[in-house]
Amino acid sequence: MDKRSALDVIGFTLNGATVQSRAAGHARLSATLREELNAKDVKVGCNAGDCGACTVLIDGAPVCACLTSTAQAKGRDVQTLRGLDPVILERLQKSFTAHQAAQCGICTPGMMISAAALLREVPKPNVAQVQDALGGVLCRCTGYRKIIDAVVAVGTTGIPEISVKGDVGDPIARLDGAAKVDGSERFGDDVAPDGALVALVIRSPFAHAAFEFGDLDLMRASEGVEAVLTAQDIPGSNLFGTIPGFIDQPVFAETETRFKGEAVAAIIGEAEFIAAYHIEDFPVTWQALRAVQDVTEAQTDDAPQLHEHAENNVMCGGFVAHGDVDAGLAQADIVLSGSFETSFVEHAYIEPEAGFAEVVEGRVHLHVCTQSPVMNQEALAGILALENDDIRIVPTAVGGGFGSKLDLTLHPYVCLGAMVTGRPVRMTYSRVESMATSTKRHPGRITIKGGVRHDGTVTGLRFDGDFNTGAYASWGPTVANRVPLHASGPYRIPNYRAQSKGVYTHCPPSGAFRGFGVPQSAIAQETLFDELAAAVGMDGLDFRVLNALDNGVPTVSGQVFEQGVGVKACLEALRPAWGTGKAECTSFNATSTHLKRGVGIAAGWYGCGNTSMANPSTIKCGLKADGTLVLHQGAVDIGQGSNTVITQIFAQAFGVSVNQVALLGADTDITPDAGKTSASRQTFVTGNAAKLSGESLRRQVLTLVNAAEDAQIALGEGQIEMSGGHNIDLSRMEVGEDGYVMRAVASYDPPTEPLDENGQGVPYAQFGYAAHLAVVEVDTKLGTIKPIHIVAAHDVGQAINPLLVEGQAQGGVAQGLGMALMEEFIPGRTDNLHDYLIPTIGDVPPIETVIVEEPDAHGPFGAKGLGEHALIPTAPAILNAVHHATGVRLRHVPALPHRVRAALKEAGYE
Repeated sequence: MDKRSALDVIGFTLNGATVQSRAAGHARLSATLREELNAKDVKVGCNAGDCGACTVLIDGAPVCACLTSTAQAKGRDVQTLRGLDPVILERLQKSFTAHQAAQCGICTPGMMISAAALLREVPKPNVAQVQDALGGVLCRCTGYRKIIDAVVAVGTTGIPEISVKGDVGDPIARLDGAAKVDGSERFGDDVAPDGALVALVIRSPFAHAAFEFGDLDLMRASEGVEAVLTAQDIPGSNLFGTIPGFIDQPVFAETETRFKGEAVAAIIGEAEFIAAYHIEDFPVTWQALRAVQDVTEAQTDDAPQLHEHAENNVMCGGFVAHGDVDAGLAQADIVLSGSFETSFVEHAYIEPEAGFAEVVEGRVHLHVCTQSPVMNQEALAGILALENDDIRIVPTAVGGGFGSKLDLTLHPYVCLGAMVTGRPVRMTYSRVESMATSTKRHPGRITIKGGVRHDGTVTGLRFDGDFNTGAYASWGPTVANRVPLHASGPYRIPNYRAQSKGVYTHCPPSGAFRGFGVPQSAIAQETLFDELAAAVGMDGLDFRVLNALDNGVPTVSGQVFEQGVGVKACLEALRPAWGTGKAECTSFNATSTHLKRGVGIAAGWYGCGNTSMANPSTIKCGLKADGTLVLHQGAVDIGQGSNTVITQIFAQAFGVSVNQVALLGADTDITPDAGKTSASRQTFVTGNAAKLSGESLRRQVLTLVNAAEDAQIALGEGQIEMSGGHNIDLSRMEVGEDGYVMRAVASYDPPTEPLDENGQGVPYAQFGYAAHLAVVEVDTKLGTIKPIHIVAAHDVGQAINPLLVEGQAQGGVAQGLGMALMEEFIPGRTDNLHDYLIPTIGDVPPIETVIVEEPDAHGPFGAKGLGEHALIPTAPAILNAVHHATGVRLRHVPALPHRVRAALKEAGYE
């Protein structure tokens, strides 16, 4: 019975309708709108006013609903995305769709609300006005420039028309884009049923601690508590991880925690109880222990050992040797070396981890934001002591992932809670909880040495890197193995030796983050290349072109590609901007005192898919008797566009337009395993599986009527109409497996080979290549760095969808910019998005995207992956531009103002 009186009811207008709320007056308006009034088009990313995802209009003014009390809405007019003026809303939706301004979509409602408020006041805004109006809303995917373009276009007649056919090469709009721009997209926190229980995890307040529980039975007897779970309640293995041989992270710590935020228990209770509960009241006592959080200290003899199998806390290492590095350096006319340090980087996706679990007919169903449903299913089966088939994982929309949503997070807590209580259990991480416990980009401590002849030819390169993998392995072994294969950059290095180590510390686990360690190594290698070029008096671009890999030239693993090596083409694409940039910076600096401009370049490469390991994807398709063509596409789209790209590939292979394909997204019950969304593999690997599947189904159709291979196919109601009069009446065919009259299943696994003890072999079937140019302005008095312009050239083999390529490139550049200039997670201290800075709409300069197409022998229609490549060259290009502007080399990122200012003072700047 609701004890509140009618006087306590808070009335206001919501999207034109009168509503009444019985929420407490101090309750967040965002929570009232979402949980009581079902306005799920309002998104919540931080509950602190930092991200702006929850922006709504109150009496026409944009406000953060998470900072607004419900009482403040009393008697006022509240508008969410769905309640916007229909004329403005339709134009915004059309423009955001046409410009690829919505990728994952979690920030899109906040962006569009803010844009609508601006357009009402300024019908034809310019770029600066858009940046000012949307500056309070953060986006982690797009790089903002597409959003700016979309809003400016609404004020003009410049909204482009988009192709709908969807042939390979067509820049069609996202097939899943409508839900992202109308507010109906369902993310992890949008799907739980009413009345679901809530999980609350009790976590360590120390980086390293012993602990003991008090009276948990008394806790369990509390009104509103349905269960209290600890390690004793795990029916299977109390360990999870991602790499076989490194399954080392407990679901619940048993006697000792190894990082601040590690889970020790979970309360499963009614929503009201959980909302009011103070974690400090949980019956547990802590004893802080010595913690080591630095890789050098962790390797000392007296450091506490995190895991018995890791001597001196060294988890594992990677090694590649090609030629004789000592001889190569001895042959050089000049040898240079340097030391570099990179910091922890937070993924900072706008959607915190969220989802719910329930038991349905004896099976566990988990709805969760994830990048890897089948991998999660397999891990949960071991924890819950179930068979894989007893667990169904249905990915929700994912509001950004970038690697961290590969790992298990809330999954075991809600699943175990549902199994124990028999009721649905939901959980959404707070921003503090997400930042404390999610995986990070590995900090690197790197030394590098290179030799060069006077003619500019690199003779040898040595690389050593220690990477902080945190308390548990996660994807640390992948980073340790991948870095030595990539630390040469996309260059011809005849004599090479690279080794890396992953080192355990009492920090949050480091995991997958867009590049698996390659962006860190590229900073060292590309900076050194700039120095080597200068040492022999060569232009930095010419130096790179001279030493760049080419078709038929072995990589440092001895692998030879006969076609598709596109790094030279990427570098040459920068040449016009390179010449112009140097001239303009020289002219600017001649008349400027404390503001100095410079231009820098860097290249990068990335092997698509797993390293020398099986990496298959499987795709299923079928034709129904009514003429519907269905694609079972299990590759999770986290904003990058796999739903669209893979459908385009499949449709082209079968021979129809994409609008004739009914897409079924990832769901372990209905879609085969397309593998995890990581390592830039989905376009390449799952795209190939989709192509093979489409071709197989097409062959069945053609064979049925003995039609020519080039016959055209058109799907009609209950039939297939084909050129040459070979029509097929599907309605008369026998319905078989999965309800189809014809079906096909196809798999693809890239051809790779194991590496020998020196890292020689065939680690990847394809590489993608990139080169970036950055123009920056340095304030030598303040130590600030302002990017002015960036050119990003990317070899994608074949651009399946150029619009999506541009979006991926610009989003990667923005994340690389953040890594270079502002993003630094400090374990135990950083827990919000106003202390941890990611680029805002005002921080990202204009980005010119150049698409290079050097077809790959293995890629579907010649396509290569792109996701990671887009980030790798950005930071070193910026650092090289800073040197061009000031003569100062920065070797520690992020290049925060105090670090830049200290380096400038050391170099003699006042």
